[in-house]
Amino acid sequence: MVFTWDLPQTLEVGGGMYEIRTDFRPALDILVAFNDPELPEENKIQVMMEILFVELPPEEYLNEAVERAYWYLDCGKRSDGKAGPRVMDWEQDASMIFPAINKVAGYELRNPQRYTHWWTFAGYFDEIDEGTFSQVLAIRQKRAKGKKLEKWEEEFLHEHRSLVILENKTSEEEQKRIAAEEAAVDALFKGVY
Repeated sequence: MVFTWDLPQTLEVGGGMYEIRTDFRPALDILVAFNDPELPEENKIQVMMEILFVELPPEEYLNEAVERAYWYLDCGKRSDGKAGPRVMDWEQDASMIFPAINKVAGYELRNPQRYTHWWTFAGYFDEIDEGTFSQVLAIRQKRAKGKKLEKWEEEFLHEHRSLVILENKTSEEEQKRIAAEEAAVDALFKGVY
């Protein structure tokens, strides 16, 4: 049994203990892969398993290993399974996230000689207080819920649009499909106006 004050170094799968990469960097690599529209869903699971586990559990325990990996990435919390609106992107927001987490942690997390367990990193992330990232996140959350922005938030959005607006991550295939649809609509209405 793992208590919330324990930082897991292994995951139990199929009755055996399997060492995992516990620094926050591999976990972030997994989250970035999950957001990659070019990576097929089945490959995302494979990437997660290969990054997280030092030695992969036997294939017969794959489902259990995947479940345990998700448990670890969720910091031992049970997910309700509901995906909310996308309000952050680890890659796009890194320049705001790391200074905010460094402020909470009291040290530079990106120092390659410094180890920080994923759960510790996630705890620091949860404690981010006032600052640029929290302002950006609050505006994104309001916009995602269709709520009216305060005057200062509208001004912030206008002045820092590139920080607030998330890049639309679509695969090349999806971009081509959208372009083809737009071209078809343009061709349909050509000469009408």
